[in-house]
Amino acid sequence: MKPFLLPLAACLLWGGAAHAAGDAAHGEKLFQECRACHAAERNAPGTLGPSLYGVFGRKAGVLDDFRYSPALKRSDIVWNADTLNAYLADPQKAVPANRMPYAGLPEERDRADLIEYLRQAFK
Repeated sequence: MKPFLLPLAACLLWGGAAHAAGDAAHGEKLFQECRACHAAERNAPGTLGPSLYGVFGRKAGVLDDFRYSPALKRSDIVWNADTLNAYLADPQKAVPANRMPYAGLPEERDRADLIEYLRQAFK
């Protein structure tokens, strides 16, 4: 690489990394739709979907207080930014025959924001 291109490349890489982190405040607003089925609290009773508390690093389909689809239990997914991104984009493509009745979140920026909110809020 030409020496004069190094500062430009560094700026582009730094800017991309900062942008990739997501906007947690916007993600919190997006999560309001998710609250129809998912709780943010640990062991929250009466939700249609499993609690998302502590979702990062958790294997899919393991909470005792939720009846997961056999497809999700067999998926061997461990939730992280990449697996959540793929699942949120198209749950049926990510895990065919799962029970989540959600068409997906098509905008990559929205997914990044929601994932950052989940990372910060549900540790």
